[in-house]
Amino acid sequence: MDRSKFIFENEMRRRDYTKAVRNQKKLARKHGDDRQKVYHLKAVENKTVGKALGIKNLVKSDTPLELEGNKNVIIGNIRMGFGHYRISMALASAANSMGYTPCWLDLNSFEGTAATNIISAQNDLYSLGSRLSQKSFLFNKLVWEPVNTELFRRLAYNCSDQKMTELMTGLYNDLPKDIPFVAAHAWPAQAAVHAGLERVVNAIPDNWPMALHLSEGAVHTVQTQSSYMGYKVLRGMDKKRILKPMPEGSVQYTGHYIDHELVSNITADNERRKARAQSKEGKRYLLTIGGAGAQQDIFVSIIRQLLPYIKENKATLFVNLGDHKDAWENIKKQLPDLCALIHEHFDNFAQTSDFAQYALDNKVDGIHIFYHKDIFAAVYSTNLLMRACDVLITKPSELAFYPVPKFMIKRVGGHEAWGAVRAAEIGDGTFECDTPREITTMLIALQKNDELTGFMRESINAANKAGIYNGAYKAVRLAISGNK
Repeated sequence: MDRSKFIFENEMRRRDYTKAVRNQKKLARKHGDDRQKVYHLKAVENKTVGKALGIKNLVKSDTPLELEGNKNVIIGNIRMGFGHYRISMALASAANSMGYTPCWLDLNSFEGTAATNIISAQNDLYSLGSRLSQKSFLFNKLVWEPVNTELFRRLAYNCSDQKMTELMTGLYNDLPKDIPFVAAHAWPAQAAVHAGLERVVNAIPDNWPMALHLSEGAVHTVQTQSSYMGYKVLRGMDKKRILKPMPEGSVQYTGHYIDHELVSNITADNERRKARAQSKEGKRYLLTIGGAGAQQDIFVSIIRQLLPYIKENKATLFVNLGDHKDAWENIKKQLPDLCALIHEHFDNFAQTSDFAQYALDNKVDGIHIFYHKDIFAAVYSTNLLMRACDVLITKPSELAFYPVPKFMIKRVGGHEAWGAVRAAEIGDGTFECDTPREITTMLIALQKNDELTGFMRESINAANKAGIYNGAYKAVRLAISGNK
């Protein structure tokens, strides 16, 4: 069945299908075609988060894959920004808590394969676009925002992606057809369906329905009720005709994809935040840099405004650089008076983990900077530090859905805007503060007293009781039960 000719029984226009076929041939010539290739895999312990999350990485092997026992879940993903890895870790954590072994299949980690060649090239373009969008108002307005809101929204875009992911199926050769497979991006989900896997769940990110995220043949899970309705009727995915909706059961609302370690500690962590506020301890902020390394000018501005409070022990700042050490050098050049306040935690994940645990119940001050070259440590450090902070400062990316009081700064791509809308409506985060004036106003309000953060904590507790943060468990359960 050619899933790019008909998408949920909606026939693609001849020109769109022809263009998709041409693009597939072009990609095959440039990056390779693995449809007839046979790759073997083996499962090895993830050295960074293997013990915490039970993750085993799937890597190339000379012999066919042998998995221990019959309680394994494949976590399909790609390395493009941090968001898809973050969702994958939440899914892995949920699977691990349910007694299953999460096997990590990153299509961007198999050097020399068509999948990795194609995705790496796309990742380079996406990262460049993200950075340019923060430097050029015109590029952001005329190119980046339209691409991330409307181009990726079109059904024709999914048609092209479906043809592209046919080239990636060689990496699925060893996987049993009935093994539970949960993907944190549409491409590994599409390739899994092309390869004949039967229990595929496609965990859709964000809160803005786009055809980019469709993988017909999989069960689609979404984090919000509005996304459910938008995907169900394929809202806005073709401007010129009425589309047939997604079939019954093919899209399901689950709630936010959150790690078990965070969900199980929501109440306790909020009590710690409340106790710190009541004892007038300095407010703790966690500032995160995303996978593309964008928004550094905004970060400099925020740190500059927090400096007087930090010097008076009225605020403490954690900065997770991710894997962007160069960003720290840029920040230090612009803020040379930081040096006396800095505590660096560089490329030592054990030290970062120990600090995050210590900070839960002990006082900390100054500015703590975290950097890890390893992608798992770079992403998961935010999860560890999140529990010990009072306010997370982030763009409205996948972190917009996490159960921590959030200060939302300017988005990188129009699709992220709706993550801030979701957080503000639930009450566990602010609206998107996309101008210097709004950022300063919100920062002053957050620092002045505990009124805003207290409101967000109570909103998190209410959302937790309603099961809003249980999406990762539900997505994994769908794959395990055969999508029923």
